[in-house]
Amino acid sequence: MGVLACAGLVAFVRPSSPATAMSRASARSATTAALRAARVTPAAPAAHGAGAPFPGLDSLRGASRKLRARFLSPGRAAGLTVLRELFGDSAVSRAGVYAAGDSSGAFHFITMRPFADKVKGRIGSYRIGFFPAEQHAARSKAYGNPEGFLEVTSSNADTPISDHFRLRDFLTKDQVNVWPKYLVLREPLVDKLELVLNELRTMGVEAGRLQVMSGFRTPQYNQQGVGAGGRVQDSRHQYGDAADVYVVNGARDWMSDLNRDGLVNTRDAQILADAAARVEGKHPDLVGGIGVYKATSAHGPFVHIDVRGTRARWGAF
Repeated sequence: MGVLACAGLVAFVRPSSPATAMSRASARSATTAALRAARVTPAAPAAHGAGAPFPGLDSLRGASRKLRARFLSPGRAAGLTVLRELFGDSAVSRAGVYAAGDSSGAFHFITMRPFADKVKGRIGSYRIGFFPAEQHAARSKAYGNPEGFLEVTSSNADTPISDHFRLRDFLTKDQVNVWPKYLVLREPLVDKLELVLNELRTMGVEAGRLQVMSGFRTPQYNQQGVGAGGRVQDSRHQYGDAADVYVVNGARDWMSDLNRDGLVNTRDAQILADAAARVEGKHPDLVGGIGVYKATSAHGPFVHIDVRGTRARWGAF
C-alpha cells in the first residue's frame, strides 16, 4: 500500500498487483484528478447536503474505511498551488469545514488555524496554554508543537469525522460556554478507534459504541492534573493522538459488562484493551500506548488508546 501525503491530505493507494502498481507520479496524478472532480464548498454539517460525486474519497477513508474527514494544515498548504486550485484560496487560508459528497455521504476537509494564531496561550477567548516544547526543548519530533488547531463552533461541532465519531467527542472538557473552541486531533487515532470497535464485534463482544471520556486536553487543562498518580506533563492527549474510552451498551453512560459476568470492572476494560492490541497486530502503523484503568467513584473502568508510534503498555496487562 502506497501513501501520498500532501499538506495533511493523505491518500492510501492500493495497487492491484506489482505488475500494475502505479508510479508515484501517476498515483499523484490520479488522486489529483479525483480531487479535481469535487465541488468543495463551506458546509454547516447539520444542514448542508452532499456535493458532487467525488470518486477519490474511498482512498481517504483509512484502514477502517470509516473516516469521514481529513485535516489540512494551512502552514504546509500555503505554498502548494494544487491545493489552491482544488479548494480555492479561502479554503487554504481560512479555517473551516468543507464538504464534498459521494454515494456514501459527505466527506469533510477541515482547514486548521495555524499554531501561530495562539497568542499568550489563547486563541481569542479560548484558553489553550503552553505546550511542553514551548517551555523546554522537545525530546523528540513526536513531542513538538502541533501544526495547528481545528476550529470548532457551536454549528460545526457535530461534523462527522468518521462513522461513529464527531468533532465534539474529542473536545477538552472545560470552558463550556466559550466558542469557538480549538482542538488538536489526528486521523490515525480516529481510524484506530473505529478499528477497535469493529474488532470487538469480530470477537463476539457486544459493542454499541465507544464513548470518549477524554480526548484532546489543552496544556492548561492537562496541567491541572499533573502530579503523582495523575496526568503526566507531556501527556499524549495534548497532541491529539490519544483518547480514554469505554464501551457503552444501552442508556447508562458507563463501561458495560463486556464479559457478561454480572460485574463491571477491569476485566471488562481488559477485553477492550485486548481488542486494541489485536488492531495493532493487524495494523503496525497504528501502534501506540494501551493502558487499563480501574473504576473510581467518578467514573467506570476505561482504556487509554493512543497512536504515539511506539509500543507502550500499562495497567492490567
